[in-house]
Amino acid sequence: MSTTIKINIIDNVAVALLPLTKGCTITLENQTLTITETIPKGHKFALANISKDTPVLKYGAPIGFATMDIPSGAWVHTHNLRTGLDDLLTYSYEKDIFPLPVTQPTFFQGYRRENGKVGVRNEIWIIPTVGCMNSVITAIERQARKHLKNNIESIAAFPHPYGCSQMGEDQENTYKILANLINHPNAGGVLVMGLGCENTTIQELKKYIGEYNPNRVRFLVAQEVEDEVSEAMTIIEELVKYASQFRREPLSCSELIIGLKCGGSDGLSGITANPTVGVFSDMLISKGGTTILTEVPEMFGAETLLMNRCANEELFNETVSLINDFKTYFKNHNQTIYENPSPGNKEGGISTLEDKSLGCTQKSGTAPVQGVLAYGESVSKPGLNLLSSPGNDLVAATALAASGAQIVLFTTGLGTPFASPVPTVKISSNSGLADKKANWIDFNCGEVVEGKDLEVVSKELFDFVMTIASGKLSKAEEAGYHDMAIFKQGVTL
Repeated sequence: MSTTIKINIIDNVAVALLPLTKGCTITLENQTLTITETIPKGHKFALANISKDTPVLKYGAPIGFATMDIPSGAWVHTHNLRTGLDDLLTYSYEKDIFPLPVTQPTFFQGYRRENGKVGVRNEIWIIPTVGCMNSVITAIERQARKHLKNNIESIAAFPHPYGCSQMGEDQENTYKILANLINHPNAGGVLVMGLGCENTTIQELKKYIGEYNPNRVRFLVAQEVEDEVSEAMTIIEELVKYASQFRREPLSCSELIIGLKCGGSDGLSGITANPTVGVFSDMLISKGGTTILTEVPEMFGAETLLMNRCANEELFNETVSLINDFKTYFKNHNQTIYENPSPGNKEGGISTLEDKSLGCTQKSGTAPVQGVLAYGESVSKPGLNLLSSPGNDLVAATALAASGAQIVLFTTGLGTPFASPVPTVKISSNSGLADKKANWIDFNCGEVVEGKDLEVVSKELFDFVMTIASGKLSKAEEAGYHDMAIFKQGVTL
């Protein structure tokens, strides 16, 4: 195993794959240098003298500017590196796309719904219109587990704190996310539970749901019945009977929509896990499938790479709005646009937002951008899509599911146990995490820096995702986890 890696030929820093001790000598691309201070695993060190105020290059792009003269072999991190990012920017379209070759589809075992949509799970979902019902739906979920039988794979409640005391766009977000989850094909049946006095009413919600099968989607208003739990249990029995008719059948992976997300990233995330997911994304798209990249604040600093991959100028303009609208959102709340990376990111070796974003966007592979989605908007175009959502793990993963993703791939260097409304596959950037948290991690990309070819690991990931799509449970599913979170933007009454 190599001890260091230089990612791009023009980089003036390299990354330590193992801790490097002060005074040790390394040879990298026929260059020999002495490490002048201890370099933690995943952190950067200078390959040459870097003068104050000059760019530090990683991934073949600037990740910031030196705040002091940095000698060759020295540690490069937050103490001597600052962001080079600015406020709202003006962009120009410099089209740089390479269409992917068309490859033969792969098949998985999924569920074809009556409306033609495809799910990878056959679950009963309990969705409240308002947070006042959270304890009730959680109790109903516990009681309803006795109805798990045949091919009903889970009965899951999705508590959330919203649905009342909301106005304007904030309430609109709640309607959109709830409606999209109610329509999600991973749910064979859905019980929508309201309280009765909330402003997110069931009647209004139905306008967002659109046409639905009354055998699949049922509604219950707690204030209108004597015993809401007993009534709900009766409805769930009926939903189980309806959903039990569905059976897995061979389906083309061209019908898969996969969400791409990262969190708890470290210095290896942009070298192992994210590039592996990027190759996966290209593979799926080449077979007619769809992927969705989100967490807009973690595109800042790498946004031009995505903009120039837009299939046309209209999509370019939509991506410019995607970026600048999110910056304006920060500014309107008097927050620093570049208040990133997190403490955990920094501990793992990520120094600036550019450093984080250039690693984060590796998940998008090389495919052209074919769609740009507003928060709560459903995907309609195959290929790579960009989705407006914050970087928060639960909010972004829920947004991916609400936009149509049947599975979310979540890369991480530090680990997390959270789930989302759909199977959430945790992909580690390093083998240490995969070994330590085997109860969290589904797939290990640490082998990429241990000598295993990236293309081989990517193909293994593709095959693994097909098994998840065919019914294999993710670690979070095995633990019984189902989470959701809605993007809160407005005031609370």
